[in-house]
Amino acid sequence: MAVFDSTARKQLPAEPAFRAPPHNIEAEQALLGAILVNNEAFYRVSDFLEPKHFLETIHQRIYELAGGLIRAGKLATPVTLKTFLPPDLDIGGLGVNQYLARLAAEATTIINAEDYGRTVYDLSVRRDLITIGEDMVNLAYEAPVDATPQSHIEEAERKLYELAETGRYDSGFQRFAQALTTAVDMAAHAYQRDGGLSGLATGLSDLDSRMGGLQPSDLIILAGRPGMGKTALATNVAYNVAKAWSGEVRADGHMATVNGGIVGFFSLEMSAEQLATRIISEQTGIPSNKIRRGAIDEADFEKIKDISIELQNLPFYVDETGGLSIGQLAARARRLKRQRGLDLLVVDYIQLLQGTSRRSSENRVQEITEITTRLKALAKELNVPVLALSQLSRQVEGREDKRPQLADLRESGSIEQDADVVLFVFREEYYHQMRKPTEANREKFAEWMAEGERVAGKAEVIIGKQRHGPTGSVELQFDAAVTRFASLDSAHHSQF
Repeated sequence: MAVFDSTARKQLPAEPAFRAPPHNIEAEQALLGAILVNNEAFYRVSDFLEPKHFLETIHQRIYELAGGLIRAGKLATPVTLKTFLPPDLDIGGLGVNQYLARLAAEATTIINAEDYGRTVYDLSVRRDLITIGEDMVNLAYEAPVDATPQSHIEEAERKLYELAETGRYDSGFQRFAQALTTAVDMAAHAYQRDGGLSGLATGLSDLDSRMGGLQPSDLIILAGRPGMGKTALATNVAYNVAKAWSGEVRADGHMATVNGGIVGFFSLEMSAEQLATRIISEQTGIPSNKIRRGAIDEADFEKIKDISIELQNLPFYVDETGGLSIGQLAARARRLKRQRGLDLLVVDYIQLLQGTSRRSSENRVQEITEITTRLKALAKELNVPVLALSQLSRQVEGREDKRPQLADLRESGSIEQDADVVLFVFREEYYHQMRKPTEANREKFAEWMAEGERVAGKAEVIIGKQRHGPTGSVELQFDAAVTRFASLDSAHHSQF
């Protein structure tokens, strides 16, 4: 066994010397000089470069002052700027007048201003990365008792994504020709896809024909009162998308989705086992209550075994964690996209999510506003449709016509505003069962029976809002025993 003593420490390499954060003072000076010589240079960098991106405090102040003057339609020069800076300010042994004059003398040309601006910005991002890394190290060393490593990881991911998404200099205006190319590519993709849809096919042809599938970057709200089958519909859609998935390996080595999609399902109410039982029931036609009780025969068991083998290979990922915050949900969705891929995100349901602690302490409406706003931002960031379920308020029950409306959404202002599509699930059969008269009143009972035959096994999906197309109502079949939605026969058509 090796023996270590204090002399071993002396043989270790010396501690690294202090390292200055990445910076380029000359680039900052040359850019500021270019702006002071020709104010047009400011507009070449102002859409991505902010005062905070400069390392030197005085440079931050000069850039901020110059920007304020230029935006106000005034001239920003060493002469006009010096009146806004303390006259006794010492900048490396130079006075304000001398320093501003030197900046102008060492200016880069306006042609190079954008390149210098990108240099300043990139170095600022590197400094931010160092700060995030230092925060991670310090937090890992001095973690609070109630903090978990997973929460640290999620916080680090959030900061990194925030850094990646803010102030990128590749954004801004684009030529219309570029937008046209994107639109034509989308049409070509729709032509090649099963069903000729531009978005993900839900597997319900009548609904797909009205919506063109689930569109990337859309927030789709699926709402309904308890018992209407909104979770069942979301599960059906998620399964259909995952089952239709096929991919191909591209030249750069990554797997790209060709048809269908990879599904991430946040089941905040049901366990993963309950969700799996529902899908098995839907696919085998065996009621889930029979599966749970074990009231099945050998043939049923063989069906369950066969469908289970098929389900194992589906690109369908379930997160059953309850009480998630919107920040945690976003972090987990990003991780899934990065590690496995992601084409559809399902959230069951919005009211079980939590906002930030600050929002929670204000009121529930503001908390829901934050949640829906961030879900929409997540849909755009990941470029996938987000199908989020929502409850409806009880005011529906007080009306004669129980069909839901946009105003029935709980905390409806923000949900209605942020959503690209709002769908309502409605089953008249559910309310019909509650209106059963006594058999003694034969006339009313006969009417009730006749009405029951008309609504039996029927469901409506009401499109209350749609940015890409018309609103209206689509009729579907619904088998309550196995919680399965399906399109009606061709003889039945959507009602508008």
